[in-house]
Amino acid sequence: MSDELMSQNYAAKVGARLRSVRKQKRLSLQAVEAASDMEFKASVLGAYERGERSISVPRLQRLAAIYDVPVDQLLPKDTTFPVFDSASLSSGGFGKQHGGLEAISVDSIEAAQGRNGRAANLVESKITIDLTKLSEVSGPERDLLKRYLNMIQVQRQDFNGRMITIRSEDLRVIGALLEMSADQIAMRLDDLGLRIAV
Repeated sequence: MSDELMSQNYAAKVGARLRSVRKQKRLSLQAVEAASDMEFKASVLGAYERGERSISVPRLQRLAAIYDVPVDQLLPKDTTFPVFDSASLSSGGFGKQHGGLEAISVDSIEAAQGRNGRAANLVESKITIDLTKLSEVSGPERDLLKRYLNMIQVQRQDFNGRMITIRSEDLRVIGALLEMSADQIAMRLDDLGLRIAV
């Protein structure tokens, strides 16, 4: 495959990711244009999303900041990269091998280790947290919660930004990090007005 064709294919994959994240955020092209103070004009962003134009790394970083997602989440996950070996480099050619990157998920680790099947002591097995209110909260819990919940969003590829549902196991982890029981952290989320009744 020629370099030009590989670049076009990669630009199309990046574009698909850009569109996917923008739609998860429920933003129109015009809304992104307005949020970026006209840096990302709707027509240019549309061209990026269709793979007609390639986006530079600095612009990709600024777009990730507007979407409030890590930069790597705007890149495709199923891409293979050429692997170069010293023999092919010394002969003036490039290696023909390709290797892929495999994403390791929490679910795949749990499946490999086997689940213990224990249920949490909480009445609810899942809790929904209001992410918009989390930004307004002050206190020691906020930064830790934001980092932990951001990690879950990245794992799930879910960047809608308004709410997130976590499992009781996640609540136990958050509680342990804050030196509280799962029940105590659930009550604290209620006190902070972060828990959404579903």
